[in-house]
Parts: sequence; C-alpha cells; structure tokens
Amino acid sequence: MDKSRDILVAGLADLGLAATVQQVDLLLAFVSLIEKWNKAYNLTAIRQRDEILKLHILDSLAILPYVSGQKIIDVGTGAGLPGIPLAIFMPSVQFTLLDGNAKKTRFVQQAVLELALKNVEVMHCRVEELGRDAQYDVVMSRAFASLYDIMNLTEYLLQPQGVLLAMKGQSPEVELKSLNRAYWVDSISVPGVDAERCVVRIKKT
Repeated sequence: MDKSRDILVAGLADLGLAATVQQVDLLLAFVSLIEKWNKAYNLTAIRQRDEILKLHILDSLAILPYVSGQKIIDVGTGAGLPGIPLAIFMPSVQFTLLDGNAKKTRFVQQAVLELALKNVEVMHCRVEELGRDAQYDVVMSRAFASLYDIMNLTEYLLQPQGVLLAMKGQSPEVELKSLNRAYWVDSISVPGVDAERCVVRIKKT
C-alpha cells in the first residue's frame, strides 16, 4: 500500500495538485474497490494496481485545470472515470455520472456510497434519454465516441456557455475537421505514462 501511496502522491505533485491526506486516502480506497469489483464486473482491462493509479486515477486528474462550473456530467463514466477522482478534488461541485451499462453503474453507485461522496449522483441510462436540457456547465467524456457523435448526443445537456471536454489520446485531426464549433486542443502530461494525451474543449455556441 505504501508503494501505491508513493506513486499517487508523487504523481499528484507532478500534476501540481495539492492533495489532503483524506483525498489521497479516498483515491486509494477507490482503487481498492476497482480491484475488488473488477474480478466479477470486468470494469477495466487494466488489472495492476500501479497501472490503475497511472492510467485511470492520474489520467483523470490531469484534466482538472480545464474543469470549471458548478454542474458537471461525466458521460460514459464506466468505472467512474474521470468523474469520481475529480469529484474527490472538487467537493463543492455537483457531478452526474452516467452510463448505459447497468453493471458499471451498480459499481459506481456502491463506490459513491462507500467513499461517502455527497456531490455525486449516478444515472443508468443512455445519454439521449436523460432529458436534462441545458442543465450542465461541462459535459465530460473519456473515450466514449467520436467528437462529432459526442457533440451531437450531449450538446442539449449544456448551458448556452457550456463546454464539452473530450479526453483523447493523440490529437484527433480527422475528427476535428467535422466540427462546426470553436474548439481548443491542449496536450496533457500524465505522470508515469509515455503515451500521448490531449483534452479537446468544444464550446456550445
């Protein structure tokens, strides 16, 4: 456990994030829950604890500087990523974690209960069925679909000044050509991960 804590604390420092002992404890508890449930629920193909820390937890938190607003929805949250790590670091912000996979939302709901996260709600449905028009400041998506499809499916959820944040690997040049919106592509560096990462920010208006 100490090695895991060292990796996490060093990674958070590399990201420039000041974490309390409680936040570190919550993140490590979340990793333990993923490991425990992964055996039966197949939440993620990544099995090793160190890799979960780097490729899921630190990867999720790398976009923290780009997240703002008071109501945020994580579409296609899967095992609660990036929503749960971000919610731990943004306790005054309300998060909705949505996924169409019932097994995964059952896990996320259990994680929210065990971690006592008061600022997270879990929704099991398809994004087009949620029906919350213009209620969110930010829509987040991590490897959920093409940028064009994400924008078409989720745009109705955003307030007029809202922003879609899409986490991608390499800069998706072909996908970007299909957008008729203002967008920015920012490279992000994830401690301990050599692969390219970027976040695409797309404005609703």
